[in-house]
Amino acid sequence: MAQKMSEEAIKAARLAGGKRLAAARQGVSRDKYHTIDEAVKLLKGRATAKFDETVEVAMNLGVDPKHADQMVRGVCNLPNGSGRTSRVAVFARGDKADEATAAGADVVGAEDLVEQVSKGTINFDRCIATPDMMALVGRLGKVLGPRGLMPNPRVGTVTMDVANAVKGAKGGSVEFRVEKAGIVHGGVGKASFTETALVENIKAFVDAVMKARPTGAKGTYLKRVSITSTMGPGVKVDASSLL
Repeated sequence: MAQKMSEEAIKAARLAGGKRLAAARQGVSRDKYHTIDEAVKLLKGRATAKFDETVEVAMNLGVDPKHADQMVRGVCNLPNGSGRTSRVAVFARGDKADEATAAGADVVGAEDLVEQVSKGTINFDRCIATPDMMALVGRLGKVLGPRGLMPNPRVGTVTMDVANAVKGAKGGSVEFRVEKAGIVHGGVGKASFTETALVENIKAFVDAVMKARPTGAKGTYLKRVSITSTMGPGVKVDASSLL
């Protein structure tokens, strides 16, 4: 009986979710492109979940990441923050370790932290390292790499300026990397943000991706842009309103 009730509850939840999504899609055409201001207004009006939904932007780029000279990767500092606080780990010694701690890093260490991570204990969402630590951190590639946590100088996570790196990671910096299909996406805020704040964040993210255009990219670089909330429909954006 308990199993039957559980199955009925699942069906009810799916039905309710389907009805909510159908209602959210009303007024949003799959064929129409909106200015960024119109798109954000539509998105906020349809973010009706019981939690503060994350707003995400997706960009379809004219690149083939299988080629090294067409890889798109970087970091964007969102002017209004991301709406979430990340747990940050820093591999550093001495004064730089103290600097990281003072800046608010959640985990700071050197050989001890390397040993901890090598055993599978990862209590952080972002990872930063000073250049002198990379000989040790490099051994953790098989552990950190698949999770997208490996420090990289291209996105500012291998640096001597650990204080600013920690503050950015804790507050509003968002890393991006193109996927196999040529799509870049990232969280740019919360549905509770004002329309102005979301527009500013989205434009900053798009601008960062545009500046990261690789030398091997030919033809049209930015093909399509859309935004969505965690539980909402996708809204197509007129790219010209972003550039």
